[in-house]
Amino acid sequence: MAKSVFTKAKISGIVTCVPENFRLLEDEVDILYSGNIKQVNRIKKSIGLNKRHIVKGDVTTSDLCEIAAKKLLTEMDFDKSTISTIIFVSQTPDYFQPATAAYLHGKLALSEACSAFDVNQGCTGYIYGLWLAHMMIETSSCEKVLVLAGDTLSRVVNPLDSTVAALFGDAGTATLIEKSNQEQDSYFTLHTNGFKFDTIIQPEGAFRKPTKKVINDKRIFETSDKRFLCDLYMDGAAVFNFSIETEPKAIKEILEISNNTQEDIDYIIFHQANKYIISNIARRLKFPLEKTPFETTGKYGNQSSASIPCTICDAINQDVTKKKVKLVLSGFGVGLSWATCQLELEQIYCPDVVFYKNED
Repeated sequence: MAKSVFTKAKISGIVTCVPENFRLLEDEVDILYSGNIKQVNRIKKSIGLNKRHIVKGDVTTSDLCEIAAKKLLTEMDFDKSTISTIIFVSQTPDYFQPATAAYLHGKLALSEACSAFDVNQGCTGYIYGLWLAHMMIETSSCEKVLVLAGDTLSRVVNPLDSTVAALFGDAGTATLIEKSNQEQDSYFTLHTNGFKFDTIIQPEGAFRKPTKKVINDKRIFETSDKRFLCDLYMDGAAVFNFSIETEPKAIKEILEISNNTQEDIDYIIFHQANKYIISNIARRLKFPLEKTPFETTGKYGNQSSASIPCTICDAINQDVTKKKVKLVLSGFGVGLSWATCQLELEQIYCPDVVFYKNED
């Protein structure tokens, strides 16, 4: 376990951008569920799926992050030459090379003294990005760090695959982390189980040829016109079991490190996998569901690395912009990986979710 305690960094602003374009679950009843509207209604009730915002045309993750970042930079109105590092967290970069962070560095017209790099991480990616940013500021390496986390997983799922097609939405986010003028405690834990790397996988498209010698789950090779090896594969049952086993332990672990109790926490923001998973984790923790937002998936879809910041902007921004709020943030998913942090947000810049409009 990677365990860290920081005292010198704070989050000052969070912006989320999602595509204006969306699809309703009912729109796909014939394509994905053979016209079975009862099955669709069961999915809406139990899992919480309803609508997902997805990109169209040539829009990429970096386009969404760029809009979020420009709004943050404009509205917070500070000297952007003080940004020391830009971190792009995503599984859907613009290119294999160069780093998408470098492309965004240019689009945002940042200083040549600003470093830029990518982190290939999914549902835990936002926590990883925050951890790196806090570490850089703690060591006095940076004054301000811009974390741009987002994914466009609608690009990598087969539209005919009923196991994943209706689940994933797209989003890009921007978070500013900077040096705090007063001591501010933040706590992080990060875990990995690489033995189960193929639980969520896009087998083909990079440089290792997918073979049964390397990939343990042989179902991955059961392809059809509804899923090719270049499409995203996810073992949903395994992800559910993994999440309800690891997440309660992770929350208890971070509270033990911070010497807090659940009663001290205003909200727990989980990666928005789906309503069913989040409600099960909250029930195992005996944590009030009203302090555990779970509506993001139903409103926007599972946004992978962007789901936690999107939930902050969508569900609790009225709190974090007006007062001090103590949060636990926790992501879990591809890797398999899980990461948790406890921190405070106090009167930060956090507007409502903004929408990306395609130029027709």
